[in-house]
Amino acid sequence: MDRLTSLAVFVRSVELGSFSAAADALQMSSQLVGKHVQAIEQRLGVRLLNRTTRRQSLTDFGRVFFERAKIILAEVEVAESMAAETRAMPTGRLRINAPVSFGMHSLSPRLPEYMKQFPHVEVELTLTNRMVDLINEGYDVVFRVGQLSDSGLVAKPLAPYELVLCAAPQYLKSRPKLVTPWDLQQHECVGFSHTELRTHWTFYSPNGPICVPIKSRFVADHGEALLCAAVAGLGIMLQPLELVRSQLQDGRLVTLLPEYSVPTRPMHVLYAPDRRVTPKVRSFLDFAVATFGHDAAYSSTNLIHTV
Repeated sequence: MDRLTSLAVFVRSVELGSFSAAADALQMSSQLVGKHVQAIEQRLGVRLLNRTTRRQSLTDFGRVFFERAKIILAEVEVAESMAAETRAMPTGRLRINAPVSFGMHSLSPRLPEYMKQFPHVEVELTLTNRMVDLINEGYDVVFRVGQLSDSGLVAKPLAPYELVLCAAPQYLKSRPKLVTPWDLQQHECVGFSHTELRTHWTFYSPNGPICVPIKSRFVADHGEALLCAAVAGLGIMLQPLELVRSQLQDGRLVTLLPEYSVPTRPMHVLYAPDRRVTPKVRSFLDFAVATFGHDAAYSSTNLIHTV
């Protein structure tokens, strides 16, 4: 006999107080209920129930076994319900938040792929560079760039966010030659107001990290505004590769100091630590990791316009 079925029959007969009541509830004969209980007792070599023609009662071991059996059956039910949720069709409104540059240049172009794959999911995307409160503001998932605080959210790591140092060729024509990161102090830089990139930029050299203070006539809280300024020749920018990729490829911007690497910034997709993740959230998390995870990382190694 199937062990789980026998456990379920045993638990039901104890809860209802008799084999006949369990038989009615389980739609089987009283004799079959008895056989299931006997099968457990024979396998264990221990009596679970004291039975007479009028009543039944648990033995001392039967009480312990009954409590453990209920836990086992409950865990099986949870596992099966999780499998059912996995098979369920993702549906409903999915609220996503992402940083502006990543959202516009990386996430938005790929979202149609997700929506075609899951046509019953409605997506509401908001882009902001401030740190939103996922739970209080009602988001299902959020993307975050940079070191994470201990927020209590569950984080899935994605490919690191790659930054590029670049400027317009016309800006560089009339400026001092840029040989080392320290030469940035003789240049105009455009600063990103939401992070430490507003005041100093860090590079890696063979001798260790170099942290260079910068000065900025123009500071903005959106990378797109900084991009316009850099293309117009207002200064040097340090911004995500996704933001400047096309300008680097067509020569409107050129990369600088290729001998010095720029630290990448960690990126994660976060969600609330609910006991059960809904199919729509699970489907999007899987999509985000497959699309923006380490195996799908973009690289700047083939950008040919350098100085």
